[in-house]
Amino acid sequence: MKQVRPKKNLGQHFLTDLNIAKAIADTVDACPDIPVLEVGPGMGVMTQYLVEKPRPLKVVEIDRESVQYLNEHFPRLRENILGEDFLRMDLRQVFDGQPFVLTGNYPYDISSQIFFKMLDNKDLIPCCTGMIQHEVAQRMASAPGNKVYGILSVLIQAWYHVDYLFMVDEHVFNPPPKVKSAVIRMTRNEVTDLGCDETLFKRVVKTVFNQRRKMLRVSLKQLLPPDSPFFTQQAALLTKRPEQLTIPQFVELTNLIEENLIR
Repeated sequence: MKQVRPKKNLGQHFLTDLNIAKAIADTVDACPDIPVLEVGPGMGVMTQYLVEKPRPLKVVEIDRESVQYLNEHFPRLRENILGEDFLRMDLRQVFDGQPFVLTGNYPYDISSQIFFKMLDNKDLIPCCTGMIQHEVAQRMASAPGNKVYGILSVLIQAWYHVDYLFMVDEHVFNPPPKVKSAVIRMTRNEVTDLGCDETLFKRVVKTVFNQRRKMLRVSLKQLLPPDSPFFTQQAALLTKRPEQLTIPQFVELTNLIEENLIR
């Protein structure tokens, strides 16, 4: 079978540098001895290295042409090539409820959705690695106080240690993307309970970062009435902007808001 044609509507940019492909595949070794699920293998440039590792491997690919190519070129993987949409999958069924490493050369236009799904399944995914847009990787790994610190930074770092590993130039892809890429690794931290209502935590984080240039006292009026005692009791905290808050401070803020919601 001839090579797969990259499809713009699927955000396909096929990696062509085998050294980089192997380096990305090797990031899964941070969590040894558990299965691996690769998202968007395309023509298997990473898969060829993952399949040699002594652990179960499954790949999920929405592109039918790529699925056909993988079936022809990776016969030993044939029963483990899933022609599905990762965002619609029940991840507990992939390895019969076993934890697994998530990896891939992720489509840039849905990478944030992929990581939100990872967060929804954080107890199932102790490690996530792969390649994404450079700017998204920067946001995910950013510390408080930086302009790129935002929703992804807080929600992911609440549950994972994030390591920005290395940058990848455009010329090693077919077709070359218009942006640089980066390889990241996320490993579950020790947190098992945030210490606040997790749904409200997400709502607070998204609310304040949607108005990231505003002080908290302005953006939080979407969650509490302007006459709430919260705004006078927490006056000093509320002069801050969202990028100034650490994750423990977001947890504290969530609990303070919940107390005032209940009253």
